[in-house]
Formats: sequence, C-alpha cells, structure tokens
Amino acid sequence: MKRWLRTRGAWWLAWLGLTLAGAAWLAQGELLRLRDAFDTEARIAHRLLSQQVVQHDAVLVTLALLDSGATNARPEQRLSSVYPSILAVQRREHGADWSDAAHAAALAAAETRSRASHHPALATLDLPAGRYQLVIGAEPTSYALDIDLAATVPWRDWPMDPAQSPVRVALEHGDQRFVIQPGRAAEGRWRFGMRKTLASESQNLDLVASRGITVADLPWGRIAAWALAVAALLGGGRALQRQRTARRRAEELLRLGQVARLNALGELAAGMAHELNQPLTAVLANTQAARRLLDDDEPDLDTARSAMGQAVTQARRAAEVVGRLRRAVERPGGGVQPVVLQEAVHAALHLLEPECAKRGVAVRFDAAAQAPVRVLADPVALEQIVHNLLMNALQALEEVPPPQRRIAIDASAGADTGTLRLSDSGVGIAPELLPKLFEPFFSTRAGGLGLGLSLCETLAGEMGGALRARPGQAHGACFELELPLAGRNATP
Repeated sequence: MKRWLRTRGAWWLAWLGLTLAGAAWLAQGELLRLRDAFDTEARIAHRLLSQQVVQHDAVLVTLALLDSGATNARPEQRLSSVYPSILAVQRREHGADWSDAAHAAALAAAETRSRASHHPALATLDLPAGRYQLVIGAEPTSYALDIDLAATVPWRDWPMDPAQSPVRVALEHGDQRFVIQPGRAAEGRWRFGMRKTLASESQNLDLVASRGITVADLPWGRIAAWALAVAALLGGGRALQRQRTARRRAEELLRLGQVARLNALGELAAGMAHELNQPLTAVLANTQAARRLLDDDEPDLDTARSAMGQAVTQARRAAEVVGRLRRAVERPGGGVQPVVLQEAVHAALHLLEPECAKRGVAVRFDAAAQAPVRVLADPVALEQIVHNLLMNALQALEEVPPPQRRIAIDASAGADTGTLRLSDSGVGIAPELLPKLFEPFFSTRAGGLGLGLSLCETLAGEMGGALRARPGQAHGACFELELPLAGRNATP
C-alpha cells in the first residue's frame, strides 16, 4: 500500500512540477510580450508628442521669419483654426509691452532667453491645468503661443485607447504633471516604466509611461490548457505503465504457475515411483523364483521359461519407464546463490498486490527498517515458497471479516541462518493438524490438492533449510522459513 501511495504521489509530483514549469514559462513569455507591447506603444506616444511640440517651434520660427512689420495685418490670429492646440497668439511690437499683463514678466524673461539662444523659449508652465506659453524673440516683432496640452495629443494616431489602456501616460516637468491617460491605478506585481524627454529644446517636457502587471494579466487560459495537457500525457503514461506492469505480473505469475505445476508433478511422480517400485521388485523376484522352479518340472519347460523370461523383461521395462518419468519431471534447479530475503518478499508481494487489494488485506512489511538478510537459496524456489505461503495466508484470511485481515512479514539473521516469518490473522491451524501439515496430499481446504506445503518443505530442504509452522501469538498461523546465511553474513 505504501509503495502504491509513493508511486501515485510521484505521478502527482511530476504533474505538479511540469505544470509549474510550464506555467512559469508561459507567464515569462506573456510578460515579455506585454513588455514589448508597452515599449512599442510608449515609443510611438513619445514620437507623436515630439512631432507636435516641434511643430509649435516651427510655427513660431515661421511667424518670426514671415513678419512683414505691418501692424494691421494679423495673419497669426488664424492659426487657432489650423492648429487646435494653439489657443491664442500674442505679438509684441518693438518698444511695446506684452498684452498679457498677468504673465508679462515671464513672457519678457522668456523673450530675452530666446534672443540669446535664437530658439523659442518656455515662458509659463501650468501642467496641472494643461497650459503653457512659448515665446520667440525676434525683430521687429516677438510672438508668444498659448498652448493647450490636451489638444496637442494626436488622438487619431494615438497607439492606445485612453479609456481602456492599462498604460498610464503623463507629461512631467519638475514637480508638475499633466496626465494624458490614467491607465490602471493598481501597482501590480510587476512594473514597466519609461521616461524620455520630448524632442524639443524649448519644450523639454518628460514623457513618463508606466504600467502595472497583476496576476490577473497572466495567461491563465493557456496555463490551464497546459495543465490539462500534462495531466492527459502523464495519465496516458501511467496507464501504459500500469498496463505493462500488469502484463509483467501476469507473465511472472504464469511462470511461477508453470514451475509450481512442474514441481507438483515431480512430487507426484516421485511418490508414484516410490509406491510402484516395491511391487515391481516383488514381481521381478517372484517371476525369477518361478523360473527356477519351473526349471525342475517336466511338462513344457521351454514354454514356461519363455513366459517367465517375458515377465521379467516387462517388469524391468516398467521400472525403467517409471524411472524415465521421474527423470523427465525432475525439478530444474538453478543452484543456490546469495539472495536477499527482503527482495524475494518484495517480488512476491508485487505479484500478489492485486489479490491483496481485492481481498482488503493489510500487509505489514517494513523492509527499510530491517538490515538485508542474505541467504543461500535458489531464487526461483525461494520465490515460489514465499508465493505459496502468501497465497495460503490470503485464502485463510477469507474466513475472517475484512477489517481483521492482516499479514505481517519480517526477516532476521541469526548465527548461521536467516529466518523469514510470515504471520496471518486468520482462524489458525488446529494443534492436532500441525504434524500432518507438510504431508503430501493433506489439505485443510476443501478441494485442495495438498501438495503446496509439502513441495515448499521439500524445496526448503533441498536448499539446506527448513520450513516450520506454529500457531500465531494471538491468533492465526505463523510459518518460519530458515535458510543458511550467505558467506559474508554468517558468523565466522
């Protein structure tokens, strides 16, 4: 059961690991895509606004170059109809004052800077209100533009939807700020940002773009699809593995069954040969005596001798046939070799795992807490003994309620032998039946052939060991298999 849980847990951990790795990869890809989109949109916004402010510079320079000095003609007053961002145009003739008395000092200072730099200069700036004034100092007339920042934004070519876009865009200068689009107010788990000054020496405003990425922006649909795909893939792999395991288990059970049948046949043939040998010997002796007696009789001695000779020949032939039968079904031995008892138990439990689960039997075998016990044994014979003992225990547990069905297995090493104990919580074995338990053809189960335990005892004896049975400590039965320890485990 623990092994099954560990295997099932390993598949869940594999699914979780692959899902998390795929989710991280998809999330990273989405963040890179969002970053690229943000950079592209921010660059486009910067270029568009830079074109607009450069256009303001060009308008002022054009006004200064085309000024004819006439005082009555005021063509610049028509600029507002051509450029919506220009709210008004002021002009100051030589020797006159600026018409905007409230900002006359700032306009004059900007005009002085403009004359010195030969470029337009920023006069007043009120970013929260979205207004500023731009001045160019020229002879004989200087000009000033009153500019509306909201109208400066070219919304028709704007790369983002100002009402829906999560990107926040603003113009900043010092501690003043004009918000073009609010974007998403939430900070988010990840932040993108860009700050770049507009391409105008006179209107050195900083375009500041930022975006917060929250967990909700991650590609959960694709992550869910990836998790389902991994689950389907691992589910198919697990089904394939279980199918292969079941096939290997069936092949191993078939092999053990064939070996068991062959061993049982050998045990049966050996018993038959032993039983037939005595009467055949008697027939041989009697016919030889009859031939000697008939040698003294007169009537038809040649015929009697011929008949007795044929009887002797047939008796010997029968003995030879029985001997050939026994040799033909002799148990194939692979020879003893060092074998770890716990590994043989693991192999048998793996084969019988479906049977234990179907019958609701709890098996307690903590091999990790036990030191490996290496014994000298034939691996196939040892596996068959453990398999037969487990099957007998499972059949005995059918007579008790499912919650009480338990099997306990442990292995230990003594001075010269390794011992495997297998106990069950069944009804047990009556004391008067214990001496007969390993006799051939004796069975306590209806329909049983009675060769299983006899064969197990024979196999254990052939490997230099012994198999014993005794009542369990509380109830049930306990079988002990002793085998000689391998060289490096044995006590010197």
